[in-house]
Amino acid sequence: MAKRIFLFLLVNILVMVTITIVTTVLGVNHYLSAKGINYISLMIFCLIWGFGGAFISLAISRWIAKFSMGITAINPENCTPEERNLYNRVAKLAQKAGLPNTPEVGIYESPDLNAFATGPSKSRSLVAVSTGLLQKMDSHEIDGVLAHEISHIANGDMVTMTLVQGVVNAFVMFFARIIAFATTQFVKEDIRPLVNFVVVTVLEILLSILGSIAVAWFSRKREFKADLGGAQLAGKSSMISALAALQRAYENPLPEGEETPKSIAAFKISNKSSFLEIFSTHPPLEVRIQALKQNNLIM
Repeated sequence: MAKRIFLFLLVNILVMVTITIVTTVLGVNHYLSAKGINYISLMIFCLIWGFGGAFISLAISRWIAKFSMGITAINPENCTPEERNLYNRVAKLAQKAGLPNTPEVGIYESPDLNAFATGPSKSRSLVAVSTGLLQKMDSHEIDGVLAHEISHIANGDMVTMTLVQGVVNAFVMFFARIIAFATTQFVKEDIRPLVNFVVVTVLEILLSILGSIAVAWFSRKREFKADLGGAQLAGKSSMISALAALQRAYENPLPEGEETPKSIAAFKISNKSSFLEIFSTHPPLEVRIQALKQNNLIM
């Protein structure tokens, strides 16, 4: 999960930097004039390209996931009994959630307890599950994990998070260009274009990393909603059992020689308090379990 999130962020940054290079080379930055910056034109420019970068990342998200994680998609017409069972579970939950069709279902090799959903829309989504999760979780717990991911799709979280990312991108591009323009006023005119280009590129990368804090905060809010949706689809006990299984897997010491997983699988949580928590896309597991236990509307 950590790798998938990192790749999504990396692609998003690379798309924005590429846009910056292309627009600079082609000279289509019409927000600059002899009088300075036209802020309205700059904001429109940044909104268009900022959202463009986010939606390009979303459009290729399934391909990125498959390529980076080595996911093998399940063909329901030609698969093993175990694969058929997993596919049928996803199909049943998808139907219950009101999705237009069954998401693509895939499996990839990993000892971690991991699963995730991605894709540009409810009708073009992917649910991927690690072999470690299938081997180490029981049926009750797997249902909770799958229901959580289906809930993400049903809630439109991929598109919602892309819209949030688009807003962040727009502000990143906007402020990077304003700061770069101000910086170039203190250098010789003949090197201003080069200085502007370098400053904009560096600031876009740095501000994008800072912007990811806001995106992560919003993502944590969406996780609580996905937990609630998962409880509605598979039952509160299944959802709590899934979270508890992940918590046990993280807290229990591993055999000598094994390394601690860098992510907590389907829910990507660290139970350790640190500054890096502000970059976490998921709340602590114990907080999510407690939130479900206190919700009396889900049986």
